[in-house]
Amino acid sequence: MVDVYLKKKKMIGELAVELGFISEAEKNAILVKQNITDRRLGQFCFEEGLITDEQLAELIASQFSCEYAPFEKMNQPELVKLLDMDFILKNKILPFSLYDEHLVFAVSDPIDYFRVAEELEILVEFDFSFVIVSPKKLEEYIKRLGLSRDIIDVSEEMRLPVVRESDQGDYEISTEKVSSQESPVVKLVDSTILDAINKSASDIHFEGSAKGLIIRYRIDGMLHQIIDPLDMENMGPVISRLKVMSELDISEKRIPQDGRFKLKVSDRFVDFRISVLPTIFGEDAVIRILDQQRMAVTTGDLSLEGMRLDPPELKRLRRQVKAPYGMFLMTGPTGSGKTTTLYRALSEVNTRDTKIITIEDPVEYQLEGIVQIPVNEKKGLTFSKGLRSILRHDPDKILLGEIRDSETAQIAIQSALTGHQVFTTVHANTSFEVVNRFIHMDIEPYNLVSALNCIVAQRLIRVLCNCRIKKQVTDAYLTENGFDPNRYRGHTFYESCGCDNCNGTGYSGRKAIIEHIELDGDLREMFIKRVSVSMLKKAALARGSVFLRDAAVNEAVRGMTTIEEVNRVTFMDQEGVT
Repeated sequence: MVDVYLKKKKMIGELAVELGFISEAEKNAILVKQNITDRRLGQFCFEEGLITDEQLAELIASQFSCEYAPFEKMNQPELVKLLDMDFILKNKILPFSLYDEHLVFAVSDPIDYFRVAEELEILVEFDFSFVIVSPKKLEEYIKRLGLSRDIIDVSEEMRLPVVRESDQGDYEISTEKVSSQESPVVKLVDSTILDAINKSASDIHFEGSAKGLIIRYRIDGMLHQIIDPLDMENMGPVISRLKVMSELDISEKRIPQDGRFKLKVSDRFVDFRISVLPTIFGEDAVIRILDQQRMAVTTGDLSLEGMRLDPPELKRLRRQVKAPYGMFLMTGPTGSGKTTTLYRALSEVNTRDTKIITIEDPVEYQLEGIVQIPVNEKKGLTFSKGLRSILRHDPDKILLGEIRDSETAQIAIQSALTGHQVFTTVHANTSFEVVNRFIHMDIEPYNLVSALNCIVAQRLIRVLCNCRIKKQVTDAYLTENGFDPNRYRGHTFYESCGCDNCNGTGYSGRKAIIEHIELDGDLREMFIKRVSVSMLKKAALARGSVFLRDAAVNEAVRGMTTIEEVNRVTFMDQEGVT
């Protein structure tokens, strides 16, 4: 090993000011706070939100005269195999890139590199150096590696026939606890849940099949199998473990069961909803993950700007959000982001002089200044009963998580007609099918459209990762996929590629696309008369509405997503090309 002496040249605070990350005043203020807490200044600035994790890495690199690299430039995940996983976990060092027989390691602190440099000379056969990367992203990536290994290790030793029934559903799980669990079943379930949370999965599927027990995650709306199928003899114990956590009947295996449980993960509580269904291979289970921290990170400060809508559409949406009364109705399938959009809307009107009350199942976000009520059907607190009580608390705005039955619909409509603004959701495929959905609940169309201010249909469309590549398209391909060749001939479209940052999917996150129908007198009359959908569309189009298909196409034209994703999320209109 080359004898290297690390000598700091400047203090972090001075460098942060020089690089323009913070002002001199901010530096002085943060130094006062830092002296009280006795924490590292760079990390403290990051925790206070003054700098980003990448800026923190730049500061560390600049302070020690080292090279900095954005973590996203790591695109050779197979290099991880060059080092033993225990070595990576212990020393917080990761193979980053390999060019011309020169290996580069990623660290968040130069000390970590120089401490193990001599060992690396023995372990790897290449010349090597290091770069400084984001401490946060490096830690998260290494954690995911460790959890994935735990899941694979556990799956190889699954032999336990029963579950310890003394384990309760409300307890804390962590990486350390998973590694110390005695039962392989408990280890498998807990490590799978932790891994799913770290990978921002929305659902976990435990499925029986002829091949064995299959575990899949839903990430960005798509299912991904995480390990090879396990032996089917483990299916029963795993489902039993999940039932114990959810306080369901272990002995009952012939009927569907629904439950919920809560876990403490990394000093925060995460809610889970579970559904167990009998199949020909035993019982399947699906767990919905309701992680408030993940959703808050994804949506930033929960403002409407975070939806990244076109300015005209954002202006139209804000106009309806700030209406003094009436119903703001959102529609779409489960998992389409309806509740998130409603909370964005509430954040626009959440002021000190406004009383806002929500009733949800469950409460997905906790916002300051808003009274929030969780539905508890076991105790008799349903949407309808809760809504009746809410009206006696003099609210200005009401968020009703979902309209499921006739009674709830009637109360919500009456509330909207008597001076309250009601934000709510209902399941329907399109904006124009909402009225039929209410008619099936025995609601008179006249009462509904009198209360309605607008209908917003929403879907979530996957956004391409930075590894995207250009796609050559022909006229025949455009026509086949519902695009007008005369309009888009020669336009640059993109397709997914796949890298380590997007787990090989080619996509990184999702964004909302909406279809916003504002109701005026003429449109209300058309809904009441039950005119054809084509006439309703023409009327809405004349009033500035952008339909879901067109919104999705616009994202593909901008290079944000692919043509294939457009067709996956929206229906190709049979009347013609877009």
